[in-house]
Amino acid sequence: MALSYSKWKLHRTVDRSPPEQPYLGVSILKPLSGVDPNLFSNLETFFSLDYPTYELLFCVENDHDPAVMLVNSLMHKFPQVDARLFVGGLRVGVNPKINNMQPAYLAAKYPLILVSDSGIRMREDTLLDMVQHMKEDVAIVHQMPFCCDADGFASVYEKVYFGTAQARMYMGADFLGINCHVGMSSLVRRCALEETGGLAAFGEYLAEDYFMAKAVVCRGWRMRVASLPALQNTGSKSVGALQARLKRWARLRIAMVPTTALLEPLSECLPLGAGAAWAAGELFGAEPLPFFLVHVLVWFLSDWLMLRTVQNGSPPFTKVEFLLGWVWSEVCAPFVLAAALLNPEISWRTRSYRLDWGGRAHELKPKLKF
Repeated sequence: MALSYSKWKLHRTVDRSPPEQPYLGVSILKPLSGVDPNLFSNLETFFSLDYPTYELLFCVENDHDPAVMLVNSLMHKFPQVDARLFVGGLRVGVNPKINNMQPAYLAAKYPLILVSDSGIRMREDTLLDMVQHMKEDVAIVHQMPFCCDADGFASVYEKVYFGTAQARMYMGADFLGINCHVGMSSLVRRCALEETGGLAAFGEYLAEDYFMAKAVVCRGWRMRVASLPALQNTGSKSVGALQARLKRWARLRIAMVPTTALLEPLSECLPLGAGAAWAAGELFGAEPLPFFLVHVLVWFLSDWLMLRTVQNGSPPFTKVEFLLGWVWSEVCAPFVLAAALLNPEISWRTRSYRLDWGGRAHELKPKLKF
């Protein structure tokens, strides 16, 4: 289902013909914290978007953040682009991202708000593609998470995960009308967001994107996935960092939707294959091992096709590298979920949080070191 839907949905040609009505203006919120080797080039892509009316609103928590100098240099390099820097944030909850963006959100002057994480790299036609999906009854247009090409096994692992397991879940959920909103690159109607209480209404959640989409949809609006995936392009990659990120996401899902802990293993290749092989042996007398191996082979080939669809061509590594990355991703998936269940505390940058059932977050005080 996800593969067929992806082939139809993703990488459509962006319509560049003049519109019947002028496109709405877009305020782009860029929350920043620190720098990485790719941050300058990532932010630079937002200064050259092929879109008639937009503004860039950069947000940092304090004026000592090294991102301040980088943003100032880009604004000096592209003086023709409407760009502003907001320093200090405004505390409206425990979510540091919401607090960081709140002053820029209040100062935004256009009816469409694009929340875009610091690690996102944009094609020049991406914003145009997202706005064209914003029909009259649509309030949120979000991009499916993916990643840029890079070298090293960690990059292979990242691209395999986001191009197979994450893509299956994301596209399948969107096809079935299930809330799969990930807010790393999300275009929102400001009027719809104001109906829910504005950006500040979601400051008590760490997964503000999920609850934002839930609140907007409950008011009769629709969501759509853009045809171009969100290209994550962080400068430093490691297997441990990606797994820590996946554990954090799993902890959020478990707190928001507790059935995740029961149902998610059944969506993974190896646990599902083992259960199906046992059932086939018990019910039909099939040999479990051959059944399991055929199951894994078919799943592997389907994931290869899924990755090619999301990539819109061949991935930047060999089939052997894909095999290694795929095996690693599938073997680690149950352990990532188990680790999330055993340790519910969430670490995010320099802060730690505890989640209540339902998703509300409480910041934990730093532990004293002796």
